[in-house]
Amino acid sequence: MPLANRNLLLIDVLRRQRRPITGRALAAEVGISIRTLYRDIRVLVGQGVPIEGEAGIGYVLRPGFLLPPLMFTPDEIEALALGARFVGEHSDSRLTESARQALAKILAVLPQDTSDHLRDLGLFVGPVTMDATEAAALPTIREALRTEVFLSFSYTGRTGRFSERRVKPIAIGFFQQARVLAAWCETRDDIRHFRIDRMAGLLLSNQRYRPARRRLLHLWKQKEGIPDQH
Repeated sequence: MPLANRNLLLIDVLRRQRRPITGRALAAEVGISIRTLYRDIRVLVGQGVPIEGEAGIGYVLRPGFLLPPLMFTPDEIEALALGARFVGEHSDSRLTESARQALAKILAVLPQDTSDHLRDLGLFVGPVTMDATEAAALPTIREALRTEVFLSFSYTGRTGRFSERRVKPIAIGFFQQARVLAAWCETRDDIRHFRIDRMAGLLLSNQRYRPARRRLLHLWKQKEGIPDQH
C-alpha cells in the first residue's frame, strides 16, 4: 500500500477510536507491521497530526483534528467517479455539469498517478432515455425540494386520466426507466408517487409547507421500508 494511502487509513482508524488503541491492534487494523506503524506514527506527528501516545501504551488522535477535504481512498475516489457518471446519465443538464465540475476539482488536487487512474477508470453507467420535457422539469422539482415549497402541476396517470395536483415534494427516485417524485399530495391527503415524464406545467409556490420535508422524508421511508442512508 502506498505511504499516502496507508497514512490516510491510519488516521481514519484513529479518528474512529474513543480510547487509546494499542500499537499492535492499530497495526493489525491497518494491515502493516508494528515496526512500520511506529515509523508511520513518527512521520504523521512530524507533519503536525496530533497523535498522542507511545509504544506499549496506545495511541489516540486528539479531538478537533479534521482530515483535509479531498483526502480519499482509491475505493472512495472510484465511488465518486462512478456517482458522477451516474448523475451525467440520469439527471438534468445542470446537475450533469455540476458533477463534471466537481470531478474536475477532485482531479486537480489528486496525485498524478491517482488522477491518471481516475481518468482511465473502467467503470461505466449505461445511457438512459429521458426526453427534453422531463430534463427541463428536474431543476424546478429540485428547487422545490431544496426550498420546501409547494409544487403544482398537471399530471397524466397510467390510464391517461388527467388531473391537477398540488404537492409537498419529499424525494426524487432515479431509476433506469423513469424518474419518480415522492410527495405528499393534497388531493389524496397522503404520500403519492409521480413519474416526472407525466408531469407538465410545473409551478413553484412562494409558500413553504409544513411539516418540514425531513419529517415527511422519515414518514415516507417508514412507509416504504427504506433504510436510512449516510
